Amino acid sequence: MTDSSNSRSPAFATGRYGHAIALVIAVLVPVLAKDFFVFQATQLMVYAIAIIGLNILVGINGQLSLGHGAFYALGAYTVAILMDGYGMPYGWALPVAALITFVAGFAFGLPALRLEGIYLALATFTLAIALPQILKLSVLDPWTGGVQGISITKPEAPAFLPLNADQWLYALTLAITCLVYWLARNLIGSRTGRALTAVKDNALAARTMGINVALYKTLAFSVSACFTGIAGALSAIVVQYVSPDSFSFYLSVAILVGLVVGGVGWLPGAFLGAAFILFVPNIAEGVSKGLSGAVYGVLLIALIVLRPGGSVGFGAAWRGLLSRTGRTTRQVSLSLSQEKETGS
Repeated sequence: MTDSSNSRSPAFATGRYGHAIALVIAVLVPVLAKDFFVFQATQLMVYAIAIIGLNILVGINGQLSLGHGAFYALGAYTVAILMDGYGMPYGWALPVAALITFVAGFAFGLPALRLEGIYLALATFTLAIALPQILKLSVLDPWTGGVQGISITKPEAPAFLPLNADQWLYALTLAITCLVYWLARNLIGSRTGRALTAVKDNALAARTMGINVALYKTLAFSVSACFTGIAGALSAIVVQYVSPDSFSFYLSVAILVGLVVGGVGWLPGAFLGAAFILFVPNIAEGVSKGLSGAVYGVLLIALIVLRPGGSVGFGAAWRGLLSRTGRTTRQVSLSLSQEKETGS
């Protein structure tokens, strides 16, 4: 099939216009929805950013992490300390949090180069367990607030915008989400992204081809930690509070579950995975408060059994349906054209 025919296919059109349709719907949310739903939609995008960050590491580069909640916490505490302790505007605190988590990811990625598979997962697991305890140390109380945490004042919308605080935070989060998604998509499609994938497929072959495996593994960890830290920073601003207990190991597991549900290696699935970890626990609690964990586990297992590839399976099925529909439409059009020519 030629490139021109690909550009006219329904599957191509879906990929080309699907993002625009999703963006239009997202823009209309704060206009049509109530404040509580706007708040939930903002949280959904925050989780989606964290899942995109983990996807860069796991889905693209093939490194397993069970501790991304630590980078999420680092971004959140960076923003909280800068805004509450030093009076820094959130517009400056967010880039600083991104930079700090990028450096932290690079620093952790260097010693982790010697670890692979389950050993790397255990190392990141230790990071996720240790950081909340470190944040509770009395020596850090002047900055972290200890077990009491830090409260943040909700930013108000600029005076020239007719938005309340919740709508403004939604718009800010939406803009950052679009930027992160665009950066991740372009990274995956770039030469660097192909090198990351090559390292995932076969590190020895990639090294033979001249790819600096150590550099790209560390880069994947840095970018992944940076995106997750941005999510944590936004979460701190949206929730207006951070405490060590908010970043338990469960958070790292939740981000990983969102990645699996959304589809490893599939960026749009991050939003579906975020919806799962945000709404399904509430649904499970509505079914049975005493057995909410069991209900949540059953729903997760059922989804994995039905769609082992996560939400990417639904996307593939939808694209296949569109492709078959498009072929049928073209065949009907061709038949009608031939009948007209024969009649004439």
